[in-house]
Amino acid sequence: APPPHTGPTDPEARNAKLGPRGGTGGGWAKGGQADEEVPLLRGSERPEEDAGGGGKPRAPPPARVAGLPAVFMAGLSYCMASGCMVLLNKHALGSFGFTCPNSLLCFQCALTVLLVKASGMLGVVKLQPLKRDLVAVWFPVNVLFVLMLGSGFYALKGMGIGMFSVWKHLANIFIAVGDVFFFKKSYGWPVWGTLALMIVSAVVGASTDVRFSWVGYSWQLANCFFTAAYALYLRKVMDTVSNYTVDKVKMYYNNLLSIPLILGLMYAFGEYDSLQHQPALSNPVFLGVALLGGFLGFAISFTSLWFLSQTTATLFSLVGSLNKIPLAIVGMLAFHEPTNLKNLSSILIGLGAGVLFTKVKH
Repeated sequence: APPPHTGPTDPEARNAKLGPRGGTGGGWAKGGQADEEVPLLRGSERPEEDAGGGGKPRAPPPARVAGLPAVFMAGLSYCMASGCMVLLNKHALGSFGFTCPNSLLCFQCALTVLLVKASGMLGVVKLQPLKRDLVAVWFPVNVLFVLMLGSGFYALKGMGIGMFSVWKHLANIFIAVGDVFFFKKSYGWPVWGTLALMIVSAVVGASTDVRFSWVGYSWQLANCFFTAAYALYLRKVMDTVSNYTVDKVKMYYNNLLSIPLILGLMYAFGEYDSLQHQPALSNPVFLGVALLGGFLGFAISFTSLWFLSQTTATLFSLVGSLNKIPLAIVGMLAFHEPTNLKNLSSILIGLGAGVLFTKVKH
């Protein structure tokens, strides 16, 4: 769903990396007579014996997809899926007069559940029974997940893509403060310096935004808070959740348990009555955009796990931050967002600060 958002603000990257007993297919086990900890390698990573003799292992050739390195294809797939997801949701919410964002979110979650269920029937993933203990542990996470996605939809509806991308980085500030207070971490001046640069660029960008809306920016600020709360709480319970399920199945339960909560949001915002009077529902273009957005939400989960299996969490976060730059440019051009030199400069500085933050933090 929206945007499964990157960097320290992207919990999915942390989920895949902290997966049960070894994450994305690797792991650690006791081995050797010295009882040392040795990594369990994936099949594609096992060293082969050197053909020249001597028993010396040699590294296998890098995996390739369509003649290109697998890591490149995985990163490209993830960037395209996440970028197109944001653009399609912006198109759906801003170009057809559709005023029921919670209904659109509910549709995307339901479609993801159906697609994962179909994948399970085809043997692509192995679904596990939904246990009461898992629901008890996961439900608070799921509440924050829904609040994060819902506030992101309302923010995207009321803001331009450029400033939406810049303000999305402000969640890093809440996360850094949470790290200090709850996990007793400490950061050096480069981290706090880049966070200060994010704040300055966000404030300057908002003050020069010709489409400034208190409603849109308030929703985005709330989204930053819920994103940080989701990331911090998820970090706290991840070890417990990993005892019940694996990474590829988490998105199934996450979306499944989100549906009742989103139905409650639909009732709270009065969408049950207004949904049946939405002209966009009779527009085949809107229906196609909504359907494609649901498929992309499903694709993001798998491509993010694929990318993480091919690279490190640091590079994953860095690529995610870099991806916001072309996303902002394409979004501003595609939706003809008015701007000026000061606003454009603040956007570029803010996005650059996000990339620099990911670099210095890791």
